[in-house]
Amino acid sequence: MTEPLLQIRDLSVSFDTTGGEVRAVRNLSFDIGRGETVALVGESGSGKTVTALSILQLLPYPLARHPGGSILFQGQELLGAKESVLRQVRGDRIAMIFQEPMTSLNPLHTIEKQVNEVLFVHKGLARMAARARTLELLRLCGLPEAERRLHAYPHQLSGGQRQRVMLAMALANEPDLLIADEPTTALDVTIQAQILRLLRELQAKFGMALLLITHDLGVVHKMATRVCVMTEGEIVEAGPTEDIFERPRHPYTRRLIAAEPRGGPHAAAADAPVILLLRRTVDHIKAVDGVTLSVREGHTLGVVGESGSGKTTLGLALLRLLTSTGAIQFRGGEIQGLRSKTLRPLRREMQIVFQDPYSSLSPRLSVGQIIEEGLRVHRLGGADGERRAMIDRALREVGLDPDSRDRYPHEFSGGQRQRIAIARAIVLEPRLIVLDEPTSALDMSVQAQIVDLLRELQARHRLAYLFISHDLKVVRALSDEILVMRAGRVVEHGPAARIFDHPQDPYTKALLAAALDLEAVEHGVVSQ
Repeated sequence: MTEPLLQIRDLSVSFDTTGGEVRAVRNLSFDIGRGETVALVGESGSGKTVTALSILQLLPYPLARHPGGSILFQGQELLGAKESVLRQVRGDRIAMIFQEPMTSLNPLHTIEKQVNEVLFVHKGLARMAARARTLELLRLCGLPEAERRLHAYPHQLSGGQRQRVMLAMALANEPDLLIADEPTTALDVTIQAQILRLLRELQAKFGMALLLITHDLGVVHKMATRVCVMTEGEIVEAGPTEDIFERPRHPYTRRLIAAEPRGGPHAAAADAPVILLLRRTVDHIKAVDGVTLSVREGHTLGVVGESGSGKTTLGLALLRLLTSTGAIQFRGGEIQGLRSKTLRPLRREMQIVFQDPYSSLSPRLSVGQIIEEGLRVHRLGGADGERRAMIDRALREVGLDPDSRDRYPHEFSGGQRQRIAIARAIVLEPRLIVLDEPTSALDMSVQAQIVDLLRELQARHRLAYLFISHDLKVVRALSDEILVMRAGRVVEHGPAARIFDHPQDPYTKALLAAALDLEAVEHGVVSQ
């Protein structure tokens, strides 16, 4: 047998913190062969990214340290290697791409300069040769109008385009190993499908090994040859992909596979009163054009589409947080022309929950203060004791201990923070909640928990939801009706069962193919 490209043996990683030593990875071992795809899967905090960063020795040393272990790459020890050795490996023999390319790319430099830098450092190319190679790489990675975008800055590109630039940088030196850390999690389903297809093509072209780090088991099932399942810093199960999915042995693996959001929306009365009605709205920059919709009490309207399709703009316009034209009726009354002062009492009944609970919760306020803020604005719960009881009741409703009210957002996990954001909304007893990508930043198992929670709250309080998402599996689990948007317009609208089982519009078909059947990627259903 040939020697593996990468051999990790008994790797341990510890961090020195003010609260003492944190053991993030414990005695971890696995191999990657040449040209092979190995997936590291597990929930946030399981140690996946720490393991990947250890390979290139990119952890914050000396706060991070390795109590033991070995990382051999092509027979060379990387653990504790000299900086000169690591510089020759990083970006050359081993490359890495990250989940959010916007934070990985330098906002002050053009795309050309950032790709060129890799070629200057490792290949010593002259400027014209570097430009030619940069163009070749960008075209190879499917960046449209590559030559025109050489002088563009990262903020001028879409998320999918930025990820293609990151891929071009990573592939500049034709590495033997590419580490991809959640490379598609922040992307829309159609863009995700394109990036995965591209990764497969490039891997075949360069004979490159791939270490794929993700919590999306659908991606793992289609991409990986072997899977390592991690939890609490340890690999609890490893083996060929089919074995892991068909015959999981460890209870954690079985729980992870079963964690996908399941079921459908709870049964709500078909003749329930209309809570929100919108007739042909147009915002001032035509991000949304000519949309008509209604949301009934106890029902969920799912709004789907790619980034830039106008989903979030629509949600904000409905809440009168953006300027728009067209009639907007809330509980039978016209709210489009109302002044801010007149509209304020109604805002209690129209709430919103955002995608990233870390950025939407003030780090300076305790959980209790965050939930209390709306009560103070709307002058609900006169005495402190009454408000505290309302806060505690909201925390219990979302499955959190009321005793946690004095803690701060950073002390909670992502799923717990999203529960806090939901508690902040429901404490005001709203009739309508706009949910803007509320699960896309969460692990699969946590997504399923939040979906179950949203269904329970809806049934208990007869809430109307406008659910905005590009994750169609989550949308299917919650929605009675679906609105499909593209470039600010509705391309299809109807009952969820009909949209999912018998889509009419070609764009809807492509969207469903990308989201629900990654095999479609191989057969070119989703165009690049």
